[in-house]
Amino acid sequence: MHIEAPIEVPWKSGAWTTLPAAAEEETGGRLLVTAAEGSDAWRHTGYGFVHDDEHALLEDWDRGQAVEVSFTAAFESQFDQAGLMIRVDDEHWIKAGVEFADGAPQLGAVVTAGKSDWSVAPVPEWAGEEVTIRASRLGDAVVVRARAGEEPWRLVRLAPLDPDAGAQAGPYCCAPSRAGLTVAFTAWRLTDPDEGLH
Repeated sequence: MHIEAPIEVPWKSGAWTTLPAAAEEETGGRLLVTAAEGSDAWRHTGYGFVHDDEHALLEDWDRGQAVEVSFTAAFESQFDQAGLMIRVDDEHWIKAGVEFADGAPQLGAVVTAGKSDWSVAPVPEWAGEEVTIRASRLGDAVVVRARAGEEPWRLVRLAPLDPDAGAQAGPYCCAPSRAGLTVAFTAWRLTDPDEGLH
């Protein structure tokens, strides 16, 4: 399906996986979401625990469209995070975005199929910037890209996803180690998907 112009997804069209501490749509259209202390999404690997109480605002994702989420946040505590979540079920999901880890903002993704697989790269220059995460389904995969401002897109992850699986997607945030993280989501949109990986 070709989209002439990006389609803005209304915040009210999604449903929360776990209610955040607070969520308020501003007059200008931003959605301010305050994460509950201890919220996270993770399964087993390395840490030995399962967390499934992330704040993800999801709706059904048409594979013929790319989904983009934009946000700003003042990350300051270990594992503060926000971005885009793709969810098939509680054991099959992908989260991609910016996560504050080891003293710096990190661009990365967690791909989960029973167990979680995490990759990150430092992006200290993205502190305080508006970040956009974009995902497209491409055959048996999801292509995740990201950028700050209007810079060129960066490839974050090529991850497997059953081409026959129905999925939901939308913005998410978590605050595993503190209370008070508020993320300003500035856009949730659908647009044309990537036509290829390169």
